[in-house]
Amino acid sequence: MTRALPDSLLSERRAIRTLTLPGLIRLITEIDDNGPISHRRGSLQGAFGDLTPGQLRHAIDTARALHLVHSDETTPDRYRLTESGEALAEVYDTAARWARARQFPAVTVDFVTRVQHTLQLHSRDPHPSGPSPEPSAPRNALTDWLQSNPRALDHADARSSQEPAEGGRAA
Repeated sequence: MTRALPDSLLSERRAIRTLTLPGLIRLITEIDDNGPISHRRGSLQGAFGDLTPGQLRHAIDTARALHLVHSDETTPDRYRLTESGEALAEVYDTAARWARARQFPAVTVDFVTRVQHTLQLHSRDPHPSGPSPEPSAPRNALTDWLQSNPRALDHADARSSQEPAEGGRAA
């Protein structure tokens, strides 16, 4: 029974690592903030000019694998969020609001960095030396999202068995 906790914790950490990929955060929040990405608004690279084509492709592939976006090449709305993607966008917003209120990880950082650092707090050792971390809205939102979306845990476990060089494409 003591082995189940480390395995589940490891799966959760892998899922959090996937969910905090900068390209994925950008893709989900762009669609959440500005609506579906359509063919009429120009290329994806135009909307994400600071991401390399490889980072953008990896973000889209990951979002599709996790069923966060629905994509259809034949409709005007090329990429739109699924219900799960909308829920993850809310997790990202919750994490950013919490971090901004606490100036975490620093006073002046961008949205993606705030989200990454806040959600990665959740993946740390649950019993660090010293006081345990405060229960937080981002921690609760992320836990709820992961429980509602076990595909993220399964996807993270499947990716962990692939060669490590693949992980470097997105960041």
